[in-house]
Amino acid sequence: MICIENRHAKAAMNAMLNKTARNDANGIAQMMRTGWFRAVHVKSESAQTSRPLLVARKAMLGKVLDMENMIRGLLRPFGFKVREISVGRFDARVRDLLAGKKELKAIVAPLLDARSAMRQQLAKLHRVALTFRADVDDPARFKKSTNVGARFGLTPRRYQSGQTNRIGSISKCGDELTRAMLYEAAIAILTRIPKNFKLRLWDVRLARKNGLMRAATAVARALAVQPHKIWTSGTTFRFGAGGKRDRVAAAA
Repeated sequence: MICIENRHAKAAMNAMLNKTARNDANGIAQMMRTGWFRAVHVKSESAQTSRPLLVARKAMLGKVLDMENMIRGLLRPFGFKVREISVGRFDARVRDLLAGKKELKAIVAPLLDARSAMRQQLAKLHRVALTFRADVDDPARFKKSTNVGARFGLTPRRYQSGQTNRIGSISKCGDELTRAMLYEAAIAILTRIPKNFKLRLWDVRLARKNGLMRAATAVARALAVQPHKIWTSGTTFRFGAGGKRDRVAAAA
């Protein structure tokens, strides 16, 4: 069985004036006969099983953040500001602010308990949420590591016709969840990781020159390429600001 690219099939079907089940069948048969199609990768059962886990993780993370923001909003009218604080200190910080406020504490305490329970369950999902691995599934399906960035919609669109040659924003095709995770990782490299290594130094230079969002997009594309190279070559990542020997070395 061959699964074909849906965008190719849609373009072929749109060429027909009348859309009927018979015309669709004839169009698909014509595509298969002429070879005008692109076969797509059918993910393994393990990768398909990981997908519900990733969706559940994203949904629970959203609920936890909504709960924390709601607690912040309830306290603000009373002059209490939680401010920026680590996840582990959030509960203690809120309870300290509510010391001596029995009525308000009776309202917020159940919300803190619910938030704590969701954080515990979210920690279990974090340990196995391998978004990139689940989406790539088989690294051999990509002939070049540079093709992985395009798979996740992190390469710019291009329109060329005659004297017109226009390069637009990224295509945003492929899996939205993986693209978002790569973008988050790029932001973390620039704003949260204190260690200096080659990718981060490149990220900092891009941010100074082109702004944070464009730099994060470029680094997200690099983060899609580099893990694939490591995966296929059997190497491991090492921190360092120098050349390849400081960043990637053969796995023991």
